[in-house]
Amino acid sequence: MSQAAKVFTVGITGASGAVYGVRLIRELLQAEHTVHLVMTEAAWQVFHYELHADISDRRACLTQLFGEHQKLHYHTQQDFSAPIASGSAKADGMIIVPCSMGTLAKIANGISGNLLERAADVMLKERGKLIIVPRETPLHSVHLENMKRISDLGGQIVPAMPGFYHEPRTMDDLIAFVVGKILDQAGVAHHLFTRWGE
Repeated sequence: MSQAAKVFTVGITGASGAVYGVRLIRELLQAEHTVHLVMTEAAWQVFHYELHADISDRRACLTQLFGEHQKLHYHTQQDFSAPIASGSAKADGMIIVPCSMGTLAKIANGISGNLLERAADVMLKERGKLIIVPRETPLHSVHLENMKRISDLGGQIVPAMPGFYHEPRTMDDLIAFVVGKILDQAGVAHHLFTRWGE
């Protein structure tokens, strides 16, 4: 039985772990969900360093990563005319993966200087599903306080912490586990890892 198509915003920041965002988007598109993508400038730099992507032509870079997909909508950071900037637009959730501590701090304190931060603020004010995937270690008290603040506001904190009980053998196994945990929180069916007891 197929799952009803949903609409998600995916934000990618300059934290290490760009591969998590890429794999998540691929899974959502493969399941025929609509994705509104917004990336920070630092995220593009991480794409270059971690994924060895040619970012000189950003649209071409996204096409190389995700193909020509009609359900993928890319928005620049300053495009406040994008539907995700308004609470009146249909949305089933937003996932920021990976999320830098700087972006997390701005969201936790209601500061929205770009589209990614504004879209997250919209999710919180509309009581929508906001999933934050921090990728930082170690964490100091301000990081932890900001995560608690977002949690208190209804957001979900899903750290990029792969499990090992499913006996991963490759890096892809570890990535799939984290992305699977994100999809669980988003309410999206998947078969990315073997669950405990299965």
